[in-house]
Amino acid sequence: CSFYQNNLKSMTKSEKQDFKKNPGKFKVRYIFRDFTFDFKPLSKESPVKSKVSLPNIMISSYTLGLILTYYVNYGLSSRKTAALLKDVHDIKVSQQAILNYVNAVSIVVKPFIDNYDYKLSDSFCGDETYIKVNGKWNYIFFFFDAVKKIILSYRVSPHRDTETAVKAIDAVISKLNEIPEDLNLITDGNPIYLLAQHFFASHSIKFDVTQVIGLTNKDEVSKEYRPLKQIIERLNRTFKGNYRATTGFGSPNGSVAFVTMFVAYFNFLRPHSALEGKTPVILEELESMSNMPTRWCKFIELSQDFVLNNCTITA
Repeated sequence: CSFYQNNLKSMTKSEKQDFKKNPGKFKVRYIFRDFTFDFKPLSKESPVKSKVSLPNIMISSYTLGLILTYYVNYGLSSRKTAALLKDVHDIKVSQQAILNYVNAVSIVVKPFIDNYDYKLSDSFCGDETYIKVNGKWNYIFFFFDAVKKIILSYRVSPHRDTETAVKAIDAVISKLNEIPEDLNLITDGNPIYLLAQHFFASHSIKFDVTQVIGLTNKDEVSKEYRPLKQIIERLNRTFKGNYRATTGFGSPNGSVAFVTMFVAYFNFLRPHSALEGKTPVILEELESMSNMPTRWCKFIELSQDFVLNNCTITA
């Protein structure tokens, strides 16, 4: 093909001689991949209905804010959260009720955090980390604005495959008003990101993928872009610090609810030292709230308003 011939013509005489002896050193052909999934399924999935309805829960809104503060912000297990409520606040709430409340809130806040009009930089990086679901390892695909400290994508999947990488990148692209000509995603050496790049290119959506490979800077690419890789690895460690107390999840819904709540907290409620103690996204409505439980309550209210004004609710 012309791609192959053009690459051969661009080689120097010494490179052509080396190519005859060591063809594996040179990339002169496309890797063709026939994808078995379409672009249409990348539309946002409908949330799974919660076991409880927020307007009908048997606790006050402030108590709900306390639960979220202990369980999400401080990474306490549902058991410790229930014990703390009873021992310190004399409020009796079961472990299962706490998990049900967290799941119900996650469904309300997810459309808000997924569709918020973020003001982004042009520095994005992605990586995967692990969680246990039903006793088996699953993967979270995080993509992150390294400058603004905003989590853009948080796809949970039992598979570490190209389709999941495509969906994770799609969540990033959907948050851009337009795709910059020089859009570059920094990832590790997993080939699924290159295949995802090829998938989007086949749909006329073009961007670059720069892969940082290994643990040491053996090449100029790694030397230049490793700081971005290290930034998202710190995000993974922060997430693990919150996740560790859960010791895993009994269902996929539970894992998605937990990750969603972590992202809501990280983007909108968690002060960041690199941002001079400010949250990545500043909501004026939260600035006057004196403590975290009331901030959670206000954030839920903002999310409910967003759903009512922007989302079609079906039975």
